Amino acid sequence: MEGLFDGLRVLDFTQVLAGPTATRLMVELGAEIIKVEMTPAGDMGRGLPEVRDGRSGYHVQQNRGKRSICVDLKDPRGRQLVLDLVPHVDVMIQNFAAGVIERLGFGYDVVSAINPRLIVCNMSAFGRTGPLRDRPGYDPIAQAYGGILHMLGYEDRPSILAGISPGDVLTGVHSFGGIAAALYHRERTGRGQEVSISLLDAYVTTHEVNWQSWSVSGGVEPVRRGNVHPVVGGVGVFALGDGSSVVLAPVNDRQWRSTCEVMGRPELATDPNFATSAGRCEHRDEVNAELTDWFASQSDRDAVVSRLEAHRVPTAPVLSLAEAAVHPHLHESGALRWVDDDVLGKVLIPGMPIKFSEFPGAPTLAAQRLGEDNEYIAREIGGRSAAEYQSLIDAGVLIHDEAT
Repeated sequence: MEGLFDGLRVLDFTQVLAGPTATRLMVELGAEIIKVEMTPAGDMGRGLPEVRDGRSGYHVQQNRGKRSICVDLKDPRGRQLVLDLVPHVDVMIQNFAAGVIERLGFGYDVVSAINPRLIVCNMSAFGRTGPLRDRPGYDPIAQAYGGILHMLGYEDRPSILAGISPGDVLTGVHSFGGIAAALYHRERTGRGQEVSISLLDAYVTTHEVNWQSWSVSGGVEPVRRGNVHPVVGGVGVFALGDGSSVVLAPVNDRQWRSTCEVMGRPELATDPNFATSAGRCEHRDEVNAELTDWFASQSDRDAVVSRLEAHRVPTAPVLSLAEAAVHPHLHESGALRWVDDDVLGKVLIPGMPIKFSEFPGAPTLAAQRLGEDNEYIAREIGGRSAAEYQSLIDAGVLIHDEAT
């Protein structure tokens, strides 16, 4: 299918999640992604759960549609082959630890001298400057340094680690946006450039309240408040008597009055402490206590949600993953989709989160085996003859694993 990024070619040195998220979005839009894998095992994501018959569902989700070349970059012949791809690509993206891409021989000074129009995207845990820049880091480490963990959990207990990796995905999305902006700049000027995104920077942007609150208040420390919003009273997760839970978010006065009506407590809507948003912020503990008691007296999650929704109160059932996986809205909206894999069969993965009116369809993509595109990349793009290509295979410089 035609795509927004048709004709765009990307040299992809990324692995696991943050980098592959960026190139996953790009391949959905039609870009040709050349995924460079450098060990006989390939990207670590090829071994992450769920694995069946040697095939990783994680790899299928993150790397569908990307071409795979598996090449030993420690061998000068392998390094030169990849350098010979540089004139033929528009973007290079990498998420190695600080200094690795330079030691491999693909630093910006090297590749931009070969291709001045090249956009190079550097992804890292802590960025290219600052005292932490050389440290290794993953999503939980950035959560800790960015003040995110401080806000997760209950005030009187240790912080709770997020059970997902939102920072990695957010870093990938920031990279996608940065690359698109750099490509637009190149269209106007003809010049490439470096784009740098860090996991820590991406996490720091997610504090919608805390940085300004701490500074404007003169240093009052924000604290984690468990299942309720740290600032707004009445917003949070509330448990029902049957053990299920509901999220409630009556953030304006009209929604609060409607909530009180559903609760059968109209007096709370006119209580001077609760009637306004400012009052509910100041008296959030009392508001939350009233809601906690009322929800505990209920025993039918979906009925409660229906009553609140009928009054236009923002609310949602706390769905299990299994419930979310079959929710009709997630499928009809394209948030989730089923894809076919020749080993795993039907695989449920996230959809394309960005929708374009000019390109409404979803491309049919497949996750490649390790090194499956060695010959195409080496010969058609890298300019190697059939004999030269075979010599690279025989020497173990190029690797192909049909099982993964």
